[in-house]
Amino acid sequence: MWFARRLLERLADYGIELHTEPEELARKLHENSEDYKHHSEKELREFPPAEIWNDWYLRDWKIGRERLEPYAEELSFLYDYERVKVIRRPRIKETLDALRAQGMRLGLISNIISLSVAPHFLVEYGVRDYMDCIVLSSATGIRKPSADIFRVAERELGLAPGELAYVGDTLSRDVLGTRNAGWRLMIQIRNPGAAKRDKGLEHSGLKPDYLIDRLEEIPDIIRRENADTI
Repeated sequence: MWFARRLLERLADYGIELHTEPEELARKLHENSEDYKHHSEKELREFPPAEIWNDWYLRDWKIGRERLEPYAEELSFLYDYERVKVIRRPRIKETLDALRAQGMRLGLISNIISLSVAPHFLVEYGVRDYMDCIVLSSATGIRKPSADIFRVAERELGLAPGELAYVGDTLSRDVLGTRNAGWRLMIQIRNPGAAKRDKGLEHSGLKPDYLIDRLEEIPDIIRRENADTI
């Protein structure tokens, strides 16, 4: 509810009055965002921010893409940054330091409607400089589990699928996407919050190469896997 109030205030700052109560906006925003999520997951596409907000999230108010265009990225940032609380996993820097010490190149692939929020989180966590590539669905227009978004990362890193490992928390996006792309290794980190996204896949037979609880388990896995290929 509080985010609906925040959104109404921000839209009013832009001169856009929705003339609705926060309760109604919160209900419609939830329904419409779920519709968009199902559509984008079916199409494996991420649409431009102004289209997302006008045609999906705020479609009941018929604001117009052109009117929303100047503010759509900021709205997307607020949606991804303020609407939910993102909990930082412990020992991120230590894990990345250990992987760097093994000569690993590092990157991020994310399904997200904002262009700026993922880089912002990386700066906030103090790990932006570790990333050799940042590949976002909002920038590419492609969503995981499409192999095409993984191909973008391959080109940016200059590496082949057989040289790459992916760490993620979902079966539906991360494990399936890694398999679709033919990457060498998939490490899934447990996340109770991912259960909703993976509904229906629990008994599909889809599984990672490793299932872990903590980030600091990753360097030893990579070390063992690399030793096995020598």
